[in-house]
Amino acid sequence: MNWHFIFQLSSLSVIILYAILVFRNVDVLVATAIAVGLGFLFNLSNPLEIGKTIEASLGGFLALVGFIIMLGRGLGEVLTETKVSHTLVHKIVYSIGVNTQRRVKIGVVLSSLVIVAVLGTLAGGLAILAPILRPIAASVGLSRPSLAVLMQASGEEALILGPFAPPVVALLGVTGLTYGTMLTQASIPIVLVTLAVTWVMANKLQKQYSHELFNYDESAEQFVPSKRQNFATILFTLAFIACVVYGLMFQAKTSFVIFVMVFLSIITGLAGGLKIARIFELIIDGMKKNFHLFFIFVLLEPMIGLVKSAGGFDALLILFKPLQDYGGKSVLTVLVGLTGAFGMPAASAAVIKMLYEMFSPSALALNLAMTHLAFSMLLATRITNFAIPGPNMFAAMGFAESSNVKAMIKNGLMVTIVQIAFLILYASFV
Repeated sequence: MNWHFIFQLSSLSVIILYAILVFRNVDVLVATAIAVGLGFLFNLSNPLEIGKTIEASLGGFLALVGFIIMLGRGLGEVLTETKVSHTLVHKIVYSIGVNTQRRVKIGVVLSSLVIVAVLGTLAGGLAILAPILRPIAASVGLSRPSLAVLMQASGEEALILGPFAPPVVALLGVTGLTYGTMLTQASIPIVLVTLAVTWVMANKLQKQYSHELFNYDESAEQFVPSKRQNFATILFTLAFIACVVYGLMFQAKTSFVIFVMVFLSIITGLAGGLKIARIFELIIDGMKKNFHLFFIFVLLEPMIGLVKSAGGFDALLILFKPLQDYGGKSVLTVLVGLTGAFGMPAASAAVIKMLYEMFSPSALALNLAMTHLAFSMLLATRITNFAIPGPNMFAAMGFAESSNVKAMIKNGLMVTIVQIAFLILYASFV
């Protein structure tokens, strides 16, 4: 019996334990700390080695992504204070017209895509959108469950479209793909399939739960942007586009996003009438709210590294080798997607890094195109939040003032089934 192989394989219990703890609603930071502790045990690390490992993780890729997420929350605070985010929603929704359910649903999808993509956070984006969208949905009789599923699906997919959203930053960082390539060959196909399924489901849920309506107060005051808010919004939009174009032209790396977040915060804040001291106060306040995520990412880096150094990923690849030899690139593409979808519930950026560490050697050996690997990793992170009721699903429910969990699960299961079928179909052409 090969005891060395068994020991290597058993180190994967770090990830399994982590998954179990998260599924059982243990605080993610606590679950991550426990998993890292187990990883140190597998590597027989002494206190000096533990300290050096944590020190190294502070300068690691996931810590960088965590810091960017914190800055993104700071930018969100500035956009909220200046009402730029509110103005964006107002412009999108009212430019479409809100006199029919169909137009309102289009407005919900487009505004959710834009705001969540810009802010890089689903909960933060929907928090801004909801007070504006609820009265509009009420005016045309759009039900709460329908609004909830549209907001969740649009928000989830926006996170793989925004150039500075965490999953996108992580994917571009590990794969080296350009933003344009990622959009056309990975993100957009996934987004279109997901939104098409949710659109159909929203129509069915509208008929099924047509009685679950909002209490519409026609005298309620609607948000109307001022001249200053319009100016700040225009300047923010132009600056955002300029940053994206600059990044594409000079093939900017992940670190460029740090400049973008600070630059957009300052220029938008000044245009919105805020003093520089207030701008930095808002940035810091926003960063404080996401500090726990940064700490989680600092711990996730060594968790992945410890499993790798203990030989867990190598042992897993040995187990997968017969399947890969039998099915080649197609089977590997499906394995990546399903492993990420159901094996590691965590922050999308961390899942992408973990999947890359696990499967990139096999992808290289089989000559699997990086765009195909990127597709599978991105789709895996999307499946998770539809297949498993979690924070994003319940956030969308709460902001839509819906208590219909059954409707959310119906949409989630249908989206999951279609996404898995899409993964298998995609893999068959790899």
